[in-house]
Amino acid sequence: MKYMIMMFGGLGASLAERSQEWITEMQATMMRMDRELRESGELVESRHLTDPAQATTVRFTGGVPAPTDGPFAEIKESLAGYWVIEGGYERAVEIVSQVVAVTQYPMEVRRVMDETPPGE
Repeated sequence: MKYMIMMFGGLGASLAERSQEWITEMQATMMRMDRELRESGELVESRHLTDPAQATTVRFTGGVPAPTDGPFAEIKESLAGYWVIEGGYERAVEIVSQVVAVTQYPMEVRRVMDETPPGE
């Protein structure tokens, strides 16, 4: 079973309110978790995304798609990166819980759609 673990916030302006100690611990936690997932073979793919200030949002405005700068969402709600892991739901939640305990940013776990749920 594959699960996508999505990380929010943690870039640009959202770091301005954090202490250097918090930033150091957050970075160490993310690097440790990434290394552990790679070494265990659970990691299928991972990516870090650029700062949301560099994003383009395309909205349907006036009957046509209109690209605009930025996501215009709270920066802490912007997708910062993701891991796709091979494993169970409980393991995905365990991974997320370890990271959230340090970052205090929300993370989301979703099963990859083309995977058959257990028991089917």
